[in-house]
Amino acid sequence: MKPILRFVALVLFLTSPVLLSAQVVDQEKHRVIFQVTKGENSDQQQVIGQLNNILRALPNAEIEVICHGTALPLVLHAESQVAAGVTDLLGRGVVFAACENTMRRAKASKEDLISGVITVPSALAEIILKQEQGWAYIKAGN
Repeated sequence: MKPILRFVALVLFLTSPVLLSAQVVDQEKHRVIFQVTKGENSDQQQVIGQLNNILRALPNAEIEVICHGTALPLVLHAESQVAAGVTDLLGRGVVFAACENTMRRAKASKEDLISGVITVPSALAEIILKQEQGWAYIKAGN
């Protein structure tokens, strides 16, 4: 095989979607605040997928997921469509936090949350504080 063809074949192989989707970008510690505001079934599935993608690429990332507004069902035991995914991510060190302001409006209590989910007084205040501490910000979804 000619050297140029070998080179082209190697580049195509190394940039294939299969390899890129499983590739670790780096092992450094990254801190990410992840805002979730939508809670439909497809939104919940997407959030779990996005979090798993981040952890595949950045396995040492410290992630806090803030759920507020219509995203509260993501972390409610009786309403979550992805409770197993949330529990798995909790076990891998991801922090899920529910906004107490949203919980009050939804008449939800801490007992309604998936085990391991924490609460914060205000989702937006939590995001502000994390960004002031240098955390990267991601808004879930499209």
